[in-house]
Amino acid sequence: MNNEETEIKEKTRAILEGLESNRENLIPILQKIQEELGYLPPYAMIEVARFLNIPEIDVYSVATFYNQFRLTPPGKHSIRVCMGTACHVKGGHIALAAWQRRLKIGPGETSPDREFDLDTVACVGCCAMAPVTVVDKKVEAKADPTKVDGILLSYQLQKEKEEKENN
Repeated sequence: MNNEETEIKEKTRAILEGLESNRENLIPILQKIQEELGYLPPYAMIEVARFLNIPEIDVYSVATFYNQFRLTPPGKHSIRVCMGTACHVKGGHIALAAWQRRLKIGPGETSPDREFDLDTVACVGCCAMAPVTVVDKKVEAKADPTKVDGILLSYQLQKEKEEKENN
């Protein structure tokens, strides 16, 4: 058992302490774990199945059915590409492709260095600024591939600055 697995299991057990082990509590338990851990790791879902005395596949089925649950760890920076009608017409799919190409991940995934996670949203509500990408709650208007490169460059420069300051 590695350190991450041990840590996840311990945190999950601590969350489960004091809760009733009724199957009806599955969704609230998963919500609580995700709130604490940021996502639902496989080791946590196994602990939940044991706690509720249900098959692991039942926990996984619920976690994958509801889109509120994440199965991958969140990145340090969250990127949401709007795919609403206005953004789609104005090139939201092109913006999404640019993010995918630059980050080498798809929607619902996190970069291996856990710096960024990428996903799509139905609508941001900023249709006049289409196509829109939301990066860490900041709306980025007219997010074409050139703007995607600029946004990523600014994060890279900020990260390099922080690393210099820490050394």
